[in-house]
Amino acid sequence: MNKFLFVLGLIVLQNSTQLIAQQISEEEKLASTAKIWGFLKYYHPEVAKGKFDWDGQLLEILPKVKQANGKEELSKVYLDWIASLGKVSLCRKCERDQNQSYFDKNFDLSWIKDSSLFTPELSRKLKFIEENRFQGKHHYVSVRYEQVGNISLKNEPKYKDLDWQDPNMRLLIAFKYWNIIEYFFPYKYQTDEPWDKVLITSIPKLKSASTEKGFHRALQQMVVKIDDTHGWFIAGKTKYRRPLFITKYVEDRIVVQDFYNHLDNLKSSLKIGDVVLDIDGKPINEMIRDQLPYMWGSNKGSTYKNVKNFVIASPKEKKRKLRVLRGNDTIEVDVKYFSKDSLRAPKKKRWSLLSDRVGYVNMGKLTKEDVTSMIDSLKDTKAIILDMRNYPKGALRKLASYLIPEERLFYKQIQPDLGYPGRFIWRDGSTIGNSKNRKLYEGKVIILVNEMTQSRAEFNVMAFQMADNVITIGSQTAGADGDISKLELGGGIRTYMSGIGIFYPDGTETQRKGVKIDVEVHPTIEGIREGRDEVLEKAIELAGRP
Repeated sequence: MNKFLFVLGLIVLQNSTQLIAQQISEEEKLASTAKIWGFLKYYHPEVAKGKFDWDGQLLEILPKVKQANGKEELSKVYLDWIASLGKVSLCRKCERDQNQSYFDKNFDLSWIKDSSLFTPELSRKLKFIEENRFQGKHHYVSVRYEQVGNISLKNEPKYKDLDWQDPNMRLLIAFKYWNIIEYFFPYKYQTDEPWDKVLITSIPKLKSASTEKGFHRALQQMVVKIDDTHGWFIAGKTKYRRPLFITKYVEDRIVVQDFYNHLDNLKSSLKIGDVVLDIDGKPINEMIRDQLPYMWGSNKGSTYKNVKNFVIASPKEKKRKLRVLRGNDTIEVDVKYFSKDSLRAPKKKRWSLLSDRVGYVNMGKLTKEDVTSMIDSLKDTKAIILDMRNYPKGALRKLASYLIPEERLFYKQIQPDLGYPGRFIWRDGSTIGNSKNRKLYEGKVIILVNEMTQSRAEFNVMAFQMADNVITIGSQTAGADGDISKLELGGGIRTYMSGIGIFYPDGTETQRKGVKIDVEVHPTIEGIREGRDEVLEKAIELAGRP
């Protein structure tokens, strides 16, 4: 009798274990739906042609998914859905695609074989669609510029009156974004948190959002997980006001570095070098901590550059009370705030002689038309300092023809393969240098960089680093290289991403890491108080060395 009860107990335990194993959480069901919906959108020939209201299809399938119990029922929902989309014919061209030179660190469709969620029949069906995927002009995505290669979204509903209170609409917008990153973001492999995990952890936040701001915040937290300084998030039409002073994040502090509208700065009670301690009674460290979960950036420098701008700015106040540290004294000041359009940046020269032997060029001011005059003015110097701590104006190729002795390849890139979404194709970038027999500048080339060196600026630095006698000085750049793609998700929500992958010719990434630096120099609070530019000082010192 005891033996019979023991065996019976084992059977009951085994059945219970199998029952538990078959249960699937709602988050897992929704995440699998997001993946299948996105996969079919970009892979299924009939869907990719635009034959269906694909957003509407998701809204129809979600209630069925939520009601499904266990793997068998869930897989049947998906199989019936796929069957309703029409026949998938054999793709002969897909076999020839294997000859491409692929960068595959982003590519992973292993989820279609997940036996805990999908039956073997469903997995085989999904694999068949992958192998016979859509080829041709895609309804939802295209290449923005053929010579560049990043994507542009097409035919996505605007949802001007987006019903954010509908939880399924919130999921739709998030699933749309997740799949764009899944298949077309070249740097997905570099994110701190696996993109699959971001999906599963975002779903509860999206489901529980009780306000429009809460919904936007949940979505924004997804966006920042791509770890991309190009990953701005915009929802609504809030216009921020700003004070007359310009700040910099130095030594884990927000420091007054300069002023807008120089003629008016005498009206300010602040001084260069003041350290901001709190705003309207709230400690600045708390404000930073509150903003960080929603702040985009490829690395610490670029993230904190963005976060300090948000805590200093104000969406409505025209005056705020700041408490600052000046030397050893703590003082309170009332600071006026102005519309961004009314603020004028400090005037700076395009180029100048720092001494008889050292020239300085502000690449944020220099235009292509200025290059010849600038070179003529500085041709006898021992060194030219190119300040790239800004956003350049477009003088790259003309200036490079005076600095680089012959055409040299300075980057290579990866771009999305629209015929095999999720895969990226290697392409050689362009060359740069002297192709017109110009008389070369013979001195040193010294490049200044910091967290303000972003995107086009980083690309420019990579090019100028092809010069023979070049030194790069400063601190980690923004780590956001490659042309951007704008992603309009509906309801006035838009974001961006780095749309192509940019690498040095040896394959070294620039995304997140930034450009290569020879001499690392960081500014200090003391240096700012004293009115010194410590990075520029180091450049002048190196310019004087043999």
